[in-house]
Amino acid sequence: MTTPLPPAPPGSEPLPPAAPDLWAQARPESAAAPAAAHAQSPGWERDVLENLVMASIREQRAARRWRMFGRLSWLLVLLALGWMMFGRDVATTTVSGPHTAVVDIKGEIATGAEASAEFVVAAMRSAFEDTGSRAVVLLVNSPGGSPVQAGIIYDEILRLKAKHSKPVYAVVEETCASAAYYIAAAADDIFVDKASIVGSIGVLMDGFGFTGTMEKLGVERRLLTAGENKGFLDPFSPQTEAQRQHAQTMLDQIHQQFITAVKNGRGERLKITPETFSGLFWTGQQAVEMGLADKLGNLDYVAREIVKVEEVIDYTRRDNVAERLAKKFGAAVGGGAVQTLRSALPVLR
Repeated sequence: MTTPLPPAPPGSEPLPPAAPDLWAQARPESAAAPAAAHAQSPGWERDVLENLVMASIREQRAARRWRMFGRLSWLLVLLALGWMMFGRDVATTTVSGPHTAVVDIKGEIATGAEASAEFVVAAMRSAFEDTGSRAVVLLVNSPGGSPVQAGIIYDEILRLKAKHSKPVYAVVEETCASAAYYIAAAADDIFVDKASIVGSIGVLMDGFGFTGTMEKLGVERRLLTAGENKGFLDPFSPQTEAQRQHAQTMLDQIHQQFITAVKNGRGERLKITPETFSGLFWTGQQAVEMGLADKLGNLDYVAREIVKVEEVIDYTRRDNVAERLAKKFGAAVGGGAVQTLRSALPVLR
């Protein structure tokens, strides 16, 4: 639309004619173009709908792909967590370069512990079966534990040595006492630190007796058993002399098994004295002098100077996350009951 110009004042020259409004002329043409285009293609509504449908389909496909990606990512995360929590190292035959194989024996030697026969034996088998291992080193730091677990490990060491013809060395860190020394006696040589604690070749069965205390408190113990001696380890019941002798016979028999294992393992190197099998323990320096150990040395020394292969590979099997959590909860809930049951069993400690 063109705005009219005001009239010229009298006596002035007439104004030039106004320029044509190009925008006004172009607008009808541009507005008419789509109409003309639509008029030329009568199926334009279908094209628009098809474009809308295809755009919606593409959007749905993209959303579905993202959902699948998200679900797959969560699945991988859950699988990784499951493997971390429930996966356990499996003893398999592997092939590697020359190395010194190491198996830890640390803490209490007992069922369910990291130094149980299940874990230690599986680790030793992997170490022996690896063609690259030149020797197996038992890295010991334990005060002892179950004579059954120790006996199983001792026998397996002898079997694996004979089968694979590889030497076994025991390296003591802080402590190698009782059941731990039972195991170490199967090694070809035992290396200790001069301040290590070594020995304690004995067996014990401990507990408490509360019969006198209960009488003073006026508490009556009501224990029903089927079998005359079924409750002879009950701390609230009196113990007869026959029951005490029976327990002592068992301890003596287990002690003799321990002594035999040490004698067979150490052979002529062992300098037996009246105190050797009395349950006493000694420093590493004294143990070397008594023949309970061979030399002073640590893991690096044995790998470098004895095995002649400095590369060390650890084959120790350990609890996974789920097992650690279960043990913690179990220790909190039933630790007292478990300790009570264990106290009734012979212990090499």
